[in-house]
Amino acid sequence: MGRDIVEKRKNVYVCANCGYQSIKWLGKCPECNEWGTFEEEITISPSSSNKNNSSNKSNTDIQVYDYNKISGDEKERYTTSMSEFDRLLGGGLLKGEVVLFTGNPGIGKSTLLLQAAEEYSKYGEVIYISGEESPAQIKNRGNRIGITGKNLSLINETDIMKIYDYIILKKPKIVIIDSIQTLYNVELESVAGTPTQIRESTLKITELAKKYDTSFFIIGHITKDGKVAGPKLLEHMVDAVFNFEGEDGFFYRILRSTKNRFGSTNEIAVFSMEENGMKEIKNSSEYFLNERDEKNIGSMVVPVLEGTKVFLLEIQALITEAINGIPRRVVSGFDRNRIQILTAVVDKKIGMGLGMMDLFINVPGGININDPSADLGVIISILSVFRGVAISQKIAAIGELGLRGEIRKVFFLDKRLKELEKLGFSGVYVPEANRKEIEKNRYKLKLIYLRNIEEFLEGIKKDG
Repeated sequence: MGRDIVEKRKNVYVCANCGYQSIKWLGKCPECNEWGTFEEEITISPSSSNKNNSSNKSNTDIQVYDYNKISGDEKERYTTSMSEFDRLLGGGLLKGEVVLFTGNPGIGKSTLLLQAAEEYSKYGEVIYISGEESPAQIKNRGNRIGITGKNLSLINETDIMKIYDYIILKKPKIVIIDSIQTLYNVELESVAGTPTQIRESTLKITELAKKYDTSFFIIGHITKDGKVAGPKLLEHMVDAVFNFEGEDGFFYRILRSTKNRFGSTNEIAVFSMEENGMKEIKNSSEYFLNERDEKNIGSMVVPVLEGTKVFLLEIQALITEAINGIPRRVVSGFDRNRIQILTAVVDKKIGMGLGMMDLFINVPGGININDPSADLGVIISILSVFRGVAISQKIAAIGELGLRGEIRKVFFLDKRLKELEKLGFSGVYVPEANRKEIEKNRYKLKLIYLRNIEEFLEGIKKDG
């Protein structure tokens, strides 16, 4: 007998960055404007006669839920002994949650999730599915970091349909996929790692998660420009996206939450790479400030907000004569365009003449600051170098700078001040615009109110 379903095959070109489809190859994607991202794929679609037959089928098999009878309470969360990891998840991993875990090769994604698998095994069976490493290779790493392997199973399989059937049969608590780029569906005539294969595999995974309350961690590779390899749609299909970051030469790693349906976004946690695996750094502020002198020229501490947590970071500045008369702006850990704005304001209001000098700005530790409340810290560190004034390591600065040189109001100031108190700071520069809010509470800190950068210079003259 002939096949009941008549299929039509056609070639399409899919953008590997955003998933845009075209019937012909394009050099530049009209959706995301990226160059050279189109890959050829073969799609299979039912014929029109089959579509008509399927449209006549009954829809009684669709499950409908009464809104008023649905429980609105959160499902049970799985927790670990790594409190920072649980905090990023919003208090723990929810049943049926799908988390995309990304990062550069060799940064420690598999190691951290293998440690998490050990922790989650106390709730029931955990399955680690790897298409990149053999079970023996995973076992060797597990032995090195002290994994006992109780309730932990290893599978070396890349066929998503075989994985799909096995998970329905076993119904494990948690599944780790390493990596999504290795999975494929044999029904699709394209190789593993293409946008279509990644999309279809993720659809199957999310279906399993929502139907059977199985939680998933999906490891995903990233491209050379730091984006998740595969269609942008992949990030929208999962519940949370975590990115593992780390600079060459540093032994610590930063886990950043860029999306979380069940927790706060833009949260970060700091881990250090040890011989026995990843170790969380709970007091990360003290960790980043442990090599400062008692007094520093061109250095200022700023309390920046990442998600719901405050981090104390140091901003360093250096000014030198421009070589060959061409001034440079070398910036690490801060927005270079923002530095251009801040130096322009300083030149206009104070007349420092930075336009003919080399300026270097650095945030030690490799963390990028995106919080505008760090503006005042940058300005003070530059003025400290320019005037040759040393600043105590126990004084911090909080404030956003406007184009008129005014120090603007900062939000969540109470949380920042309490973090400074906890680490033994004695004083802090704060915006005058926050005075009413600050005076509602009592702080052990000496509060120095500033309306503009001129007031800071007047204070330096009085002190010395």
